[in-house]
Amino acid sequence: MSDPGSFTIPCDLGGSFVSYVLADLGASVNLMPYSIFSKLNLSEPVPTHMTIQLVDISLKYPQGIIQNMLVKIDRFFFPVDFMILDMEEDEKVPLILGRPFLATTRALIDVGDGSLTLQVEDDMQLTEVKGNDSQMWKPST
Repeated sequence: MSDPGSFTIPCDLGGSFVSYVLADLGASVNLMPYSIFSKLNLSEPVPTHMTIQLVDISLKYPQGIIQNMLVKIDRFFFPVDFMILDMEEDEKVPLILGRPFLATTRALIDVGDGSLTLQVEDDMQLTEVKGNDSQMWKPST
């Protein structure tokens, strides 16, 4: 397996939106496009004065933060804080889960083995992952 700087995994947002998300080790925040946010009929995001610098060095200003949104990955639920950003939606992977999510899930990524382990208390889920150019998640049975 090559360096998995990013990979995709399926997620469920409160039972109303199921999609693949991009888990990105280079992202310092979790991002949700405004178009997805508006489809979820959530309350207004909490205002923020944060500035996000993108890979192309341009600056973006989030429309706010949605705090503690429950995201289901396989059989686990995790609280995630999303920055809401007016950005183009990628239909295949519309959400970006960055290092804060990976820290919350206590994610262990074994590059040599091609596996991802998520942990809730003493309960662990080992899952196979592949690079970001193919099917990346093989849910547990």
